[in-house]
Amino acid sequence: MSGFADFRSDTVTRPTAAMREAMAGAEVGDDVFGEDPTVAQLEREGAAFLGMPAALFMPSGTMANQVAVHVHCRPGDELICEARSHVYFYEGGGAARLSGVQARTQPKDDGFLEPDDLPGLVRADDPHFPRSRLLVVENTHNMAGGRVLSPGRMTALVAKARQLGLLVHVDGARLVNAAVAAAVAPADLVRGVDSVSLCLSKGLGAPVGSLLAGSAEFVRAARRARKAFGGGMRQAGVIAAAGRIALREGPGQLARDHARARALAEAFAVLPGVQVDPARVETNILIVELTRHDPAELVAHLRARGVLALVVGRGRVRFVTHRDLVDEDVERCRAAVCGFFAAER
Repeated sequence: MSGFADFRSDTVTRPTAAMREAMAGAEVGDDVFGEDPTVAQLEREGAAFLGMPAALFMPSGTMANQVAVHVHCRPGDELICEARSHVYFYEGGGAARLSGVQARTQPKDDGFLEPDDLPGLVRADDPHFPRSRLLVVENTHNMAGGRVLSPGRMTALVAKARQLGLLVHVDGARLVNAAVAAAVAPADLVRGVDSVSLCLSKGLGAPVGSLLAGSAEFVRAARRARKAFGGGMRQAGVIAAAGRIALREGPGQLARDHARARALAEAFAVLPGVQVDPARVETNILIVELTRHDPAELVAHLRARGVLALVVGRGRVRFVTHRDLVDEDVERCRAAVCGFFAAER
């Protein structure tokens, strides 16, 4: 929103001048016929970026995740994920609605299941039960506050999933944030998995679009599912052109976003009635717990002072840093939040 310092999400970024120029001049064709050269180039670059054999351009991260579920599972199957995972919590019941797949969940403080959790979540081979088919891992984990699953922990989790006969999909909406925080390549965080989604329109800054990557066979099946879900796009090179720039230039912006989120966490941690541990703010998401106030009151106070934030549950307010913010925006946010608590009470 114009005139506001918008911390609601990193989805609010606007395309850069370079993106707009690339979009205007993009070479295009009908992608449903496989004839859009800009989309094809983005898919090749995305697959290499993720260390996967093939990738598919998708309209959204939700569709990417749901297509993955649809390809990996059959009606009556069950996926396993942490209880606040986006694929279960924020995708409109898509797994059940679109694919007849139910979810089995377990809450974890940092958002990540451990290998020892999986045996208790996998169903016995019994016709009374759904078939445990797919493990979904979200990295970074949004509702856990942008926490990062390290390559070592991911490797151990994938190994256990394989031992138990599970396929593995990574919801990598903010996978590049995780890679920057862990100082590794994005491909290092998805070794051995069956599929991964990557959002181009969050911290990377594209106006729209995600990638879904996996084996060539998986991507062929995903292309069919994308069409059935209504995701077949025609001259999509217009938006893929911006996605290519986001993939190339976006990662270099993320460390600054992380530093700004940590700086806000340190400023908020000393306020009365606020619970936040700066050491747990690993990427660009900061979730504060309010112990004495209605979060809607804080959000209204901030809005009146030109700052936007988001209520994300009982007693919780989320702040997300991104490339369109400047230092003055961060200072305005800090001052507005501190002013709310200074005025009390």
